[in-house]
Amino acid sequence: MTEKRITKKSTTDLLEMEDRTRGDAPEGPSLGPAFWKQARVVLPEGPKKQLTVRLDADVVAWFKAQGKGYQTRMNAVLRSFYEAHRKPQ
Repeated sequence: MTEKRITKKSTTDLLEMEDRTRGDAPEGPSLGPAFWKQARVVLPEGPKKQLTVRLDADVVAWFKAQGKGYQTRMNAVLRSFYEAHRKPQ
């Protein structure tokens, strides 16, 4: 059985955490408070296909560290990339 690493954090705890942003990460545009008031996570629905895939260990570890539902979140990231890059039919 794997060790459970899910912990709850208060807002204060989160504000005190060290910033782990890469030094070479580009600065993104500010989305502003109006965006965040309306923002929501959209998870894909419908049938899924089970498959075996090889991913970098650090990527998998990072998603797992976010807690339960990491595979669904990985799928959501892939779907978002797909939606942004697919060609209109």
